[in-house]
Amino acid sequence: MPISKEEVIYIAKLARLEFSEKEIEEFTHQLGKVLDYIEKLKELDIENVEPTYHPLKDLVSVMRKDEVKPGLTQEEALANAPDKAKGHFRVPKIIETS
Repeated sequence: MPISKEEVIYIAKLARLEFSEKEIEEFTHQLGKVLDYIEKLKELDIENVEPTYHPLKDLVSVMRKDEVKPGLTQEEALANAPDKAKGHFRVPKIIETS
């Protein structure tokens, strides 16, 4: 399925992208190949193919369950802090004002 340069330029404009003339030529060729491949895929008979949501059908989560557990006290959390004040971590100022 061929795609025109005008269509590539239109798509680039929608995506707010700017391309050189050479890039537009390349993308026209590349997108044409992609669309040709999609057309070829449409020819496949997938009538009896079960949808696959994941290649490993019986996948189980290896992550632990999300359970509420006791956390650190404020004193424990601040114990190794290099700089603390009034129960908080102190960090260098990173916002510049003009």
